[in-house]
Amino acid sequence: MSGTSAYSDEHRPLAAYGLLTAAFGALFGGGAAALHDRLPERPSAADVALAGVATYKISRLIAKDRVTSVLRAPFTRYEGESGPSEVSESPRGRGLRLALGELLVCPYCIGQWVAGAMALGQVAAPRTTRFVAGTFAAYALADALQMAHAEAMPS
Repeated sequence: MSGTSAYSDEHRPLAAYGLLTAAFGALFGGGAAALHDRLPERPSAADVALAGVATYKISRLIAKDRVTSVLRAPFTRYEGESGPSEVSESPRGRGLRLALGELLVCPYCIGQWVAGAMALGQVAAPRTTRFVAGTFAAYALADALQMAHAEAMPS
């Protein structure tokens, strides 16, 4: 065995992973390079926290929300319910289709893309980005309160 066939006995879309990695690098690196003169010396702790909470919520919406399953459907197969207003799906296909499916069902994986967009947005359009991030951070807080309320209620 040589090349990628020695990596795994099952199909792993390594070329597609490479393409996605290159796309992220080009988009994020290109955006950072284009905004270089506007980049802050260091991001504020408040901006990092706000972007972190918003990234968490947006990533879960992309990867797990019932309504956004329409975006994932070409790349995934529905498996069932997995939590409050969330679904479980598995990636399907081969090559780029499989790699995109894996990216789209993994909130940790898509989180890198969302965080990159948040970071660039905080430089390119800080007011708009903070507004959007604040909206999704409030949504994440509301979800936590809804779950706490449900847990506190008698069965």
